[in-house]
Amino acid sequence: MNAIELLKHDHETLKQVFERLGKTTERGVKTRGELMRHLHEELTIHTRLEEEIFYPAFKAASGKEGDILFHEATEEHRAVEALILPDLEKTEPSSVEFAGRAKVLKDMVGHHIEEEEQEMLPKAGELLGEERLEELGAQMETRRKELRRQLSGERAA
Repeated sequence: MNAIELLKHDHETLKQVFERLGKTTERGVKTRGELMRHLHEELTIHTRLEEEIFYPAFKAASGKEGDILFHEATEEHRAVEALILPDLEKTEPSSVEFAGRAKVLKDMVGHHIEEEEQEMLPKAGELLGEERLEELGAQMETRRKELRRQLSGERAA
């Protein structure tokens, strides 16, 4: 799978988790907890893949225009990781606030996905070419496996 296909697949996974989370109610505490763990893992892995592998390759190939997209995307990641996700994770899943905060996170991530798929990914396809995208995809798959093992180990500890 090339890097763009991999990222789009991740985006679909995230959308599905958000969709399931949005259908829960205050009574679904266990389900909300499970979905939040899954969401946290998927967001963490996806963000790391982008920031460690894909974004640097895109930035190197794209020049000044890519710099702007790169910094905007990493800033959106920072906002989710530092502010929105931790706030939601501290919110009692049985509360009304949980649903509101989950919706804000969904909207923020949805906006990020939309921008990437409309701007960055098409540009990356033009600039990087199929061979480089395949190389990046392979690197990202390897890194994904490492990150899943790390996160599984942290959960078990």
